[in-house]
Amino acid sequence: MKLQRSSEVALAWMAEGSRVVAARLVAAEGSSPFEEGATMLVDDRGRIEGSVTGGCVEGALFEEASAVLRGEPPRLRTFGVSDSQAVGVGLMCGGTVHVFIHEIRPEDREALELAERAIEANRPALIATLIDGEAAGTQVVLVDDSLVGSFGVAARLDEAVEREARGCVAHAVSALRSYGAEGEVMGSDLRVFLHAFATPASMIIFGAIDFSAAVAILGRQLGYEVTICDARRPFTEASRFAAADHVVVDWPESFLADRSLDERDVVLVFTHDPKFDEPALIAALATDAGYIGALGSRKTHADRTRRLREAGVEEAQLARISSPCGLDVGARTPEETAVSIVGEILASAAGRSGGPLAETEAPIHASKELPANLA
Repeated sequence: MKLQRSSEVALAWMAEGSRVVAARLVAAEGSSPFEEGATMLVDDRGRIEGSVTGGCVEGALFEEASAVLRGEPPRLRTFGVSDSQAVGVGLMCGGTVHVFIHEIRPEDREALELAERAIEANRPALIATLIDGEAAGTQVVLVDDSLVGSFGVAARLDEAVEREARGCVAHAVSALRSYGAEGEVMGSDLRVFLHAFATPASMIIFGAIDFSAAVAILGRQLGYEVTICDARRPFTEASRFAAADHVVVDWPESFLADRSLDERDVVLVFTHDPKFDEPALIAALATDAGYIGALGSRKTHADRTRRLREAGVEEAQLARISSPCGLDVGARTPEETAVSIVGEILASAAGRSGGPLAETEAPIHASKELPANLA
């Protein structure tokens, strides 16, 4: 369950007078169906919302949550396929998951409300949850680059968490970190789960055509902020583009001129017209966008590449363009092509080949690596 949904439910239940326990996935090794931060809620009326593993350990977590509601302390539980307990509850996906179960205290409501409002406004936020010690379960929130609240352990711990929280938000990475008893960065007495919620990555599609509408639907479902841009106003006015967050009338080079894109962002060029797609690609190559794709046949790709070389684009830059974009799945319709293109975007972001899982040996679920400055 994502934060906006889980916090909304937790706050609603607490407003009704219920006590609420959260079971949150804070770390995983090997194959895990959900990412760190996945949350299951249990209240003292027996209600359950959300999931941590898609069904593998939820029954066991309900018992753990019930124990916390009976007054037992917060606890970190580990389930792995090699554990008899995990086999008993059905964790057969091959991984190991670490889940922290704690009651959401009334004094933590402010942190949840602040984070929820920030995320609704597309502002980055992070919730830090203390895992160990007498104050285990205490939550503080980083919003607008400032930490709100305190763990009440040591000022040094608050300061260290604030520094690392800023890095996690900047890189859209959640992490379980360890500190000393007084908040020393090199210690291992206290663990804190840093759950980051970054602003949505951008998916910019040049060309208002049927393929753009189909990709926009999938892009939104994956959490991208989707913009369709075309300099031809009549092309942008069709109702089929309603799935996009923004529909803009502008020239590609003008639209990208003042935009800062990073490795999470996607630029797609679907115009099929040299006077649009070549300036769009040249402008996209001037950014740090992680994926740049262009639609078209192999002949179109060859002609476009020749013209880009003539325009002075170097080979290293040309190699950043995925063209024809998409995976080889035999797509014909806009909807099938959208699946092909989004599949390649996901594979590219995860550093995967995009081939059949049955023919690969890498872990099925991609893991997020911490940047070197956070590891």
